[in-house]
Amino acid sequence: MQVYQLFIDGQWVDPMTQRWLDSTNPYTGEIWAKIPRADKQDVDKAVQAAERAMRQGEWSRMKPSQRGQALIRFADVLVEHSTQLATTEVKDNGKLFAEMSNQCRYMAEWFRYYGGMADKVQGTVPPIDKPSVLNFTRYEPVGVTACITPWNSPLLLMAWKVAPALAAGNAVVIKPSEFTSASTLEFAALSIQAGLPPGLINVITGLGDEAGESLVTHPLVRKVAFTGGESGGRRVNIAAAADFKNVTLELGGKSANIVFDDARIEDAVSGAISGIFAASGQTCIAGSRLLVHESIHDAFVQKLVTLASSAKFGDPMSAETQLGPITTEPQYRKILEYIEIAKSEGARCVLGGSAATPPAGAKGYFVKPTIFVDVQAHMRIAQEEVFGPVLCVIKFKDDQDAVRIANATQYGLAAGVWTESLRRAVDMSNQLIAGTVWVNTYRSTSYTSPFGGFKSSGLGRENGMDAIYDYLQVKSVWFYTGSPVDNPYIRR
Repeated sequence: MQVYQLFIDGQWVDPMTQRWLDSTNPYTGEIWAKIPRADKQDVDKAVQAAERAMRQGEWSRMKPSQRGQALIRFADVLVEHSTQLATTEVKDNGKLFAEMSNQCRYMAEWFRYYGGMADKVQGTVPPIDKPSVLNFTRYEPVGVTACITPWNSPLLLMAWKVAPALAAGNAVVIKPSEFTSASTLEFAALSIQAGLPPGLINVITGLGDEAGESLVTHPLVRKVAFTGGESGGRRVNIAAAADFKNVTLELGGKSANIVFDDARIEDAVSGAISGIFAASGQTCIAGSRLLVHESIHDAFVQKLVTLASSAKFGDPMSAETQLGPITTEPQYRKILEYIEIAKSEGARCVLGGSAATPPAGAKGYFVKPTIFVDVQAHMRIAQEEVFGPVLCVIKFKDDQDAVRIANATQYGLAAGVWTESLRRAVDMSNQLIAGTVWVNTYRSTSYTSPFGGFKSSGLGRENGMDAIYDYLQVKSVWFYTGSPVDNPYIRR
């Protein structure tokens, strides 16, 4: 049994309450670790440590280029320990080791990218329309940053926040999901090994309505970066608004994956499978609504069912496994509930539609890959985020019908388009209300390209050059170089 502590000011410390939460391996169903249950006092210690680190400590005295070099060294350490981090992540969330190991290596690129950007942020010298005045602008760190991460890809989604925050000169307090905290605690300890100053990265673990709420409402926290569900994001946004905190929210989605009759069918089938069944559907960008042109619908669904039915359940640490368990029991029950809702609405299940028998040696929660046809766009299964391996297939007649259906949700995180027509691809990318549109691919992200949603899918952007400015604030500085003003009561 692994018993973890909080990571505050570069040290392992017990929670003030002396309380811990159980962390269950989603594959074996067994408790494998104890995670600290922090309270308001622990949060305050972490935030105070972050405030000292960025305002008074070594980090505050570093030049931007020095900060960048430190982050690049950290990236090297992360690569060295990527297998360790990935193994811990699999124990915590049950996702495939093949995917987690890729993510843990890839995560280092965020620290290299933003490390290189640390000294590239420049102010301006505006051509002021007033005589004898010099004006320039500069960017400064926004302040202590709260990074709140979900249970599906804790480390990668954390890197999306922490790397630009540190490059901008801030310090961070990370609050991972109570279901998947272990890998984040191990990550934070590696920051000291890499030579980053104590207090720069702190980790508070525990429940959302205890540690999470205390962190978001702490008066010294000036920025909140949150990835999670819509309801949680709404609570965070409301709580942060009381102190006018800067907020970035990456929330849920009900993304449309659109297949036209001129698409390369085999590629589109593979893309549809990847879009919804990879990670057992536990991803915000899941292509959970598959829109298929009516002329190819039946043949396409047949190919889809054939490929999806061959998926292999198994130990997520095995290279042969294609589908792992559902990460948490509440999520497992939610998925099964939505399957029953779809059936009651009149959708026809052509694959799966129930829980799956756990593989030999497993005691976790498994759901069969599930495909519904005869789905209408207004049905709950086509409107609400399931966050599981459940696909609803909707027919469409023409391009405008596809756009109408795709945009008819409260979400706008992502969309996919499968077509060989360049004209159509450009036109669809213009009309789809989504922060990311993939053409003839799906589920690709990069540290170089901005990511985020429209409508109820969130606020702000992560990744790319845009993201670092969300962790900065601009200051305008004025110098008067002329003679004294005769009348001080007149505005200059």
